[in-house]
Amino acid sequence: MTVVETHTPPAKSKAELSYDWIRERIRVRDFEPGYRLVLSQIADELDVSVVPVREAIRQLEAEGLVTYEHNVGARVSELNRRSYYELMESVAVLEAAATALSAPLLEDVALHRAHALNEDMRVLLSDFDPVEFTRLNQEFHQTLFSACPNQRLVSLVHREWEELDRYRVSTFRYVPERAEASVAEHDQLVSLIVANASPHVIEDIARNHRLKTKDAYKHSSHRLTSKEK
Repeated sequence: MTVVETHTPPAKSKAELSYDWIRERIRVRDFEPGYRLVLSQIADELDVSVVPVREAIRQLEAEGLVTYEHNVGARVSELNRRSYYELMESVAVLEAAATALSAPLLEDVALHRAHALNEDMRVLLSDFDPVEFTRLNQEFHQTLFSACPNQRLVSLVHREWEELDRYRVSTFRYVPERAEASVAEHDQLVSLIVANASPHVIEDIARNHRLKTKDAYKHSSHRLTSKEK
């Protein structure tokens, strides 16, 4: 009889659990840029001592998500916001290039899939769920660049998507008004591909589509910052 050994992953330390909890609060923007992180309050929330929370804060500071000021303490970094803008710009450029290369090679089944996904997004507009909208949005764009022959480029897109997800659970959570225009722009993009438009035109439209979402988010962030002041 063969005995199959199973390995249970080690339980996370209190510092790791504290890190995960704080990072997720930053990611979903329960903790906004500039938010003061009071170690004792977080420790009470997690039912741990201040020591593991301090370790978690140090790790987040090393990653640039938290800043520490003498006589002030730890705050969620404003650099978090700037980094997110840069990531959105990178996604716009990379995703547009992958879509342009993919467009002439897409088969009807992929185009029908993209259209169906966009219709699902349109239905969501009446009872908006930003997280589900973001999931469908990613699937829509992935469908459009699914035939891209440059797999290194596709890998770069996915890597930047993962980075975006680490910072924000859904951009549309903060700019829900952008969703309707985004769906309309999807219609335009699919129509251009069906019409065999120039890859250069498709790339420009796809890039500007993503940049408009970035600009909407940036405007929203500036508006919130002004209100706070």
